[in-house]
Amino acid sequence: MTLDQLRPVADRLLGPFVSLSTRLGLTPDAISVVAFALAAAAGATFYRGGAEPAWYLLGAVLVFLNGWLDLLDGALARELGTDSVAGDMLDHVLDRYADIVIIAGLAAGVDRYALGLAAVTGVLMTSYLGTQAQAVGLDRVYGGLLGRADRLALVGATGALAAFVTATPGGVSLVGWLLVVFAVVGHFTALQRFYYSWRALA
Repeated sequence: MTLDQLRPVADRLLGPFVSLSTRLGLTPDAISVVAFALAAAAGATFYRGGAEPAWYLLGAVLVFLNGWLDLLDGALARELGTDSVAGDMLDHVLDRYADIVIIAGLAAGVDRYALGLAAVTGVLMTSYLGTQAQAVGLDRVYGGLLGRADRLALVGATGALAAFVTATPGGVSLVGWLLVVFAVVGHFTALQRFYYSWRALA
């Protein structure tokens, strides 16, 4: 299911934006910081959406922009030849904090803190297992059912839908069900990545 497999397509679409960023003198690190700021704004907006669903639509837009800039910083670094271990570390740290603030905002907005905790641990473990494979000498792992691109797409789509649909199937809101998906499928994806890495090392 992972949309991370579409990175080559995204890189081609990013061409004009990379050129514009170069002309404006933007740096990959600056774009990473702006991307995180958008994620933080999305988290706050999702929190507001729990009481006023119209805010979910703005949150969905902010999440889309965060994801786009998250792709752009890497593409710009490669274009400028400035990609580095330090830049990669900054990008990953800010991505993890972005995941946390987005999910925290979603969970707090619907008062589902236990689900939020399960969801955020699933998301963080998925990302951790992807990079831990690289730390032990394997390639970075992007596979599994639910990569970061998939998560952002689901958050954006659910946010846009939740702005107009207030149904609560099974007594749980759309946002609540999204947290369930992240909790269950997130941990399953982490286990998939662990199994792949373990087999490769055995």
